[in-house]
Amino acid sequence: MTDLRDRLEALMSARGFLLPHHGAMAAGDPALHEAYLAMYRALTVDERALSPLARECAWLTLLVVAEEAIGTHHVSLFLEHGGTGAQAEALISMAGFATGHDGLRMAQGAWATLLPDLDAQRAYDDGLAALNAGRIDPQTLELAMLCAQAARGAQASVRHHLARAYAQAIPEPQMLEALSYVIWPVGVNRFVEACETWHALLQSGEVTPSEPFRTWAEMPGQGAYDASGTSRVGTFGKRK
Repeated sequence: MTDLRDRLEALMSARGFLLPHHGAMAAGDPALHEAYLAMYRALTVDERALSPLARECAWLTLLVVAEEAIGTHHVSLFLEHGGTGAQAEALISMAGFATGHDGLRMAQGAWATLLPDLDAQRAYDDGLAALNAGRIDPQTLELAMLCAQAARGAQASVRHHLARAYAQAIPEPQMLEALSYVIWPVGVNRFVEACETWHALLQSGEVTPSEPFRTWAEMPGQGAYDASGTSRVGTFGKRK
């Protein structure tokens, strides 16, 4: 038991806090705990494609959408990496406006005869720009909102931000990193859904992927299986 206590105390010392599930896994399934820690480090700690500040911008919007007030260490990291109170306000406001895309798309479809000039995509982008007021650079904004919409499971919005990211020539590893953060607070299924949307966008020909992502796009038969054992997704990413 001394080894277990030492491990938990070392983890607490390194992180500054200890959550209950760490003790449960360390006591009941040490191998799982080690795998969990390795995944956590690779996903949320190790520097990948995004700058530290861009990473924490995405995390801030993700915490708002997921209503995860407990993630205060990401707020601290945001500030440590140069984020300001004004930028935090912009990100929190934009994350709150994430549902606006749903409402605008509904209104455009349902009330087209009454509001013929309503363009949901334009209105949504204009709304984000107004809330941002130039405080967050365009590429960081795009990735942060991509992360937020993926956490919501809002696939039309995910597709919108992916298309805008390609239009701004944002590197695909940065898009992937922003999407991958949702695994931690809202679960891997939201990440799977976002990647299915991405795959369909690549196959649509609306954007031009890099060679590695083109190879992924050309792989058929991707998707979950229904009760009969048949893939739900056809060769071109369309549900059967």
